[in-house]
Amino acid sequence: MSLTDFSVPRKWINAGLSLFYPEVCQICAGQRATPKEGFVCADCWRNVRFIKPPFCERCGLPYEGEITTAFECSNCREMELYFTSARSAVVAKNLVLDVIHRYKYSCALWFEPFLADLLIRAAKPVLETQSWDFIVPVPLHPLKKREREFNQAERLAKQLSCATKISMNASLLERVEPTRTQTELTRPQRMANVQRAFRMKNNARLNGEKIVLLDDVLTTGATTSACAKVLQKAGAGEICVWTVARGL
Repeated sequence: MSLTDFSVPRKWINAGLSLFYPEVCQICAGQRATPKEGFVCADCWRNVRFIKPPFCERCGLPYEGEITTAFECSNCREMELYFTSARSAVVAKNLVLDVIHRYKYSCALWFEPFLADLLIRAAKPVLETQSWDFIVPVPLHPLKKREREFNQAERLAKQLSCATKISMNASLLERVEPTRTQTELTRPQRMANVQRAFRMKNNARLNGEKIVLLDDVLTTGATTSACAKVLQKAGAGEICVWTVARGL
C-alpha cells in the first residue's frame, strides 16, 4: 500500500510517517510539528504570506500600497487569457516555494497537509459563495507522472474537493506533449510551450459547466490558460483558477 494512494486512511498515513520521521519541523528542525500539521511548526508558519487585496482582478497578482478600485495588471493586458479569474492562497516565496519544490520533485508527501491547508483556508470561503460543477486538476504528461509518481495538482484538488464538496474530475483533460519546465522560460516562451500541450480526453464535450482549474503555482497563467482554452472550446461555462501559490 502506497502513501500516494488516496484510499489510505489518514490515521494510517500519520502512523506510518511517525515511524520514519520524528515529530519535528522539516523546515527549521528546531520545533515540534506533527504529520497533521505537515511537519511545519508554528514559528515557520508565520513566514507564510497570504494574499490579500489589492490584487489584479484577473490573475490575482498582489500589489503593495493603497488601490481602492478594480484593476488589471500589465501581464494580463498583454496576454490572451481564457479563464475568467485566477486566485492564489499565498505568495510563492522562501518557505512556501521550498516546500512546494520538495513536495513535487522529492516526493515529500508529508508536506501535503500544510499545502492543502493553505489552499483550503483561502479558496473554500470564496468557492462556497458561488456555484461550481467541477474541480479539474491541471494534468501531467504520463512520462512526467511516472517519473514523479504522482500529480501534485490532482492530490491537492482531491483535498479541496473534500473540503468544499465540489466534485473533482480528473478525466476531462489530458496532457499530450511533454513540455519543458515553465520555470526556465520567458513569458512568450511559456505561452508557446503549452499552446498545444492539452486536449479533452476521448473528445469529451461539456454543456456550460462551471469549472475550477486547480494547480500548485501560477506565474504568468500560460499553463492554466491553455487548459481553460481547451475546456472552453469543449463547451465549458465560466472557468476560474485556484492555486496554492502565486509567483511574483
